[in-house]
Amino acid sequence: MARDPASTDDTRFPSSVYRDTVLAPLFETTKREFAAGLYAINEAHGVMLAETGILEKADVGRILAAHDRIVAETDLAALAYDGTVEDLFFHVERELKRRLGAELGGRLHVGRSRNDMDHTLFKMRLKEKTDGLWQALAQLVARLLDKAQAEAGTVIVAFTHGQPAQPTTLGHFLCAVAEMLLRDGERLAAAYDGLDECPMGAAAITTTGFPVDRERVAELLGFARVKENAYGCIAAIDYAMAVYAALKILFIDIGRVVQELGHWTQFETRQLYVPNDLVQISSIMPQKRNPVPVEHMRLMASLGAGRADAIVDTMRNTPFMDMNDGEGEVQASGFAAFDTADRLIALFAAFVEGVAVDDAAVADLVDRSCITLTELADSLVREEGLAFREGHEIAAAVSRAVTAAGGRLSALGYETFARVFAETTGRQPGIDEAAFRRFVSADHFIAVRDRRGGPAPAALAASIEGYRRTLASLERRRAAHRQRMTEAGTRRRGAVAALVDAAPSPSAAPSSTHSSAAG
Repeated sequence: MARDPASTDDTRFPSSVYRDTVLAPLFETTKREFAAGLYAINEAHGVMLAETGILEKADVGRILAAHDRIVAETDLAALAYDGTVEDLFFHVERELKRRLGAELGGRLHVGRSRNDMDHTLFKMRLKEKTDGLWQALAQLVARLLDKAQAEAGTVIVAFTHGQPAQPTTLGHFLCAVAEMLLRDGERLAAAYDGLDECPMGAAAITTTGFPVDRERVAELLGFARVKENAYGCIAAIDYAMAVYAALKILFIDIGRVVQELGHWTQFETRQLYVPNDLVQISSIMPQKRNPVPVEHMRLMASLGAGRADAIVDTMRNTPFMDMNDGEGEVQASGFAAFDTADRLIALFAAFVEGVAVDDAAVADLVDRSCITLTELADSLVREEGLAFREGHEIAAAVSRAVTAAGGRLSALGYETFARVFAETTGRQPGIDEAAFRRFVSADHFIAVRDRRGGPAPAALAASIEGYRRTLASLERRRAAHRQRMTEAGTRRRGAVAALVDAAPSPSAAPSSTHSSAAG
């Protein structure tokens, strides 16, 4: 038998299951992550309402005085969700009404919506998180550059396709890493710029009929500017996706470097010595030194990239509107990626600073792998007047003969070279054994590669200087953001204090207002 649901449903929102599965967890999330932003938005909006004359200054002073008391007296950690209000916003509004009366207590919400408030406080929290990560990344780059400078002359074997390729220096390698991380910093800085546009004043979708001053609210909250289109203020979520896309690339970048360092620590390679405080010994095999930070860093990089990717992927095929898919729960869940990044960066920095190149193992690997023969081919062009391809074929033949004999370039190289050269060219080489040994030494290989971006001392020193300038520029940019946030907080609190001090005592009757609460 059909029934009219409206006539029989006497239950009230929220249902117990919705309360327990949605509202209560979100309440805890808001307490932990967004309460400070909510309080700041209330202050900035209240100051603007007074300055524009939308509300009387005396009324706003009383509202903000009560708001200050609510903030001071509320123990967020102990505040439990009881289902009597939907969220922390309504909890604060209820407290304002309880202290000031329903009419005055409800006036703070004039000209705004939870839509523009939510995206504003999400951006404020993401700005804090991004700034913190930006700072940690800058410190990591500075440490890498210091290490690169100290290890500018430390020879290592560079690998391509998993095989020994050419000698270079640890400083040169670390500069490659630092340069990549500086690009990650630029991506974070660009993402921060997207966060620096304030949605307040957009209200629910179309702004408001009240003469709100959007620029003033943005200034009081430390934003660089107002986000222009009101519809986009509450519908666009690309600001968050840009942050997490940049964060994912950072995780992948560090993870790839970790993989390379792990390869260098292998017993077969032995290029990198890991100190004892970063090594675990097997519980059964006493000889076994396990460089476990490599595994943990690789895990952090993978988990972090997945956590960042989850935020971006959650937005896929969602409608272009204000909707819960892009709000509190997903916003807060992404913060775990920042926590993972902090751990990864700290461990990575300590690992890179702690390890040392095993010079003897590197020298042995260089000698066995014949990786300096690229320079022999080049030297044959310069010294013997050969075409590069001819020089390359002679060097390749030397490499094949030495490795086939299971020997070393230092022992078998010149004899083999002289024979192959004579067979190929029909004459004896002008290069004697001393010159040959110099041409195939790792030090000579590195020293002649003094073009911009190369490992030779002067080229590498110039690179490091340039990277330091780039880092300083990024740091100045970040410092300007932080200063603006600090100054905004000072101005906002000063404006609040001025209104509170000028407000009548709580026992005085509220003054007349230009409008009633709306939105």
